[in-house]
Amino acid sequence: MNGIVAAGTATVSSGETFGFWILAVLTVGGAIGMIASRKAVHSALWIALTMVSLAVVYLINAAPFLSMVQIIVYTGAVMMLFLFVLMLIGVDASDSLVETIKGQRVAAILVGLGFGLLLLIGIGGLTVNTVVGLDAATAPAGGNLQAVAQLIFGRYVLAFEVTSALLITAAVGAIVYTHRERLVGKPTQAMISRARFKSVTAPRSPLPAPGVFANHNAVDTPALLPDGSPATQSVPAPFQVEGARTFTTADGRSITADFEQEKP
Repeated sequence: MNGIVAAGTATVSSGETFGFWILAVLTVGGAIGMIASRKAVHSALWIALTMVSLAVVYLINAAPFLSMVQIIVYTGAVMMLFLFVLMLIGVDASDSLVETIKGQRVAAILVGLGFGLLLLIGIGGLTVNTVVGLDAATAPAGGNLQAVAQLIFGRYVLAFEVTSALLITAAVGAIVYTHRERLVGKPTQAMISRARFKSVTAPRSPLPAPGVFANHNAVDTPALLPDGSPATQSVPAPFQVEGARTFTTADGRSITADFEQEKP
């Protein structure tokens, strides 16, 4: 799949050309979908498609290290960080269209045009200059991995550190943004238990299971208290029928339960 360098002219195989055009459509389509999507989560998924397509392009061009970095670091770590931030903020949160910083739209347009100009310059340089191939370009450094290391920790070390600082700032900002101060302390189990015993209407002990000491265990059958009286609170509210109902216990006794006061 690699290009064959001969007399200063790079010749690529038909399979590489076919794969490039498919991946180019997916990459550009993912970028357009990211911009056109109305929901932030959908935009993040479109970015993931673009990154995976770029990773396959790197793999076709004999750059396996860049391909793995693209998938593991960008698609795996960075995209998961984006989704983590979106989930913390809320996927249904509406975006404000009011400019908090004056002139940010104009600045965004200028930056976009600048990136477009750089892209055209890069494409023009590839068209005019002679393509030597990846192997020849990375040969002075000793290989593809060594060439990438020299660029990251040498020529572009400042940009690399600034990017890492921005990612850390985004994670910390998401945590700070979603933090909520409690007006009152979170009640403990002991506090809940004391409040239940101080209440007049709350039961002092767990409710008995439905159907205890009855001839069936239907959910609408009240349990019996130690004194033999029916516990109407043991029947869920949706199954309580207003009025008096008679039930037969296992020992043959008839118990009448009045749900009139217990009905919500």
